[in-house]
Amino acid sequence: MSDTRIVMEITEISSSRVRILLDDGTGFVLYKGERRNYNLREGEQIGTEDYAEIMETVLPKRAKLRALNLLKARSYTQKALADKLRDGGYPEKILADAIAYAASFGYVDDRQYALDFVEYNKEKRSRTWIFNALQKKGVPKEIMEDAWRENASNEESELEKEQILFWMRKKNFIASEATFAEKQKFCAFLYRKGFQIDAIQTALSLDIESI
Repeated sequence: MSDTRIVMEITEISSSRVRILLDDGTGFVLYKGERRNYNLREGEQIGTEDYAEIMETVLPKRAKLRALNLLKARSYTQKALADKLRDGGYPEKILADAIAYAASFGYVDDRQYALDFVEYNKEKRSRTWIFNALQKKGVPKEIMEDAWRENASNEESELEKEQILFWMRKKNFIASEATFAEKQKFCAFLYRKGFQIDAIQTALSLDIESI
């Protein structure tokens, strides 16, 4: 099988960068100066040595630096970091290697991310909300459950009451002064936030079975 690759399309994506699409379906982003240095033109071949240098040296180094710079600003899950690198035009193999590189230093750790996320949110967010948020960030279910057990399971009932009180204060809701309709509306709001019916009943001392 030939190693020859043809540049099918070159698209400008910023004042300094272009996206290169090859005939085998692969693509990557280069700076315009790099494109000129490699003499890449639409409809022409990319040299085997040039391709190897781009894919094995230029882009891997850049992806690792990009990953580390992102992680300096804040924590990321592996999925979220992959999405950011993917947005930057890095091929899958290269971004996977960059994430593994960052993980090897402990800079990206889904378990620690989940532990920190639970600890930060447990007093004002429901378990359901926290799990949904972590799921969107790509944290595996077993890691979420471990993080919850370690940080919140022993105090779950009390936490839910504290969380409901947080929302009552935030919404300026005073149960003793609210009408039945207002209580129903507020309880429905809490239920949509992921709180369990019995926790809502306990916190508000209200029969809300009709909701």
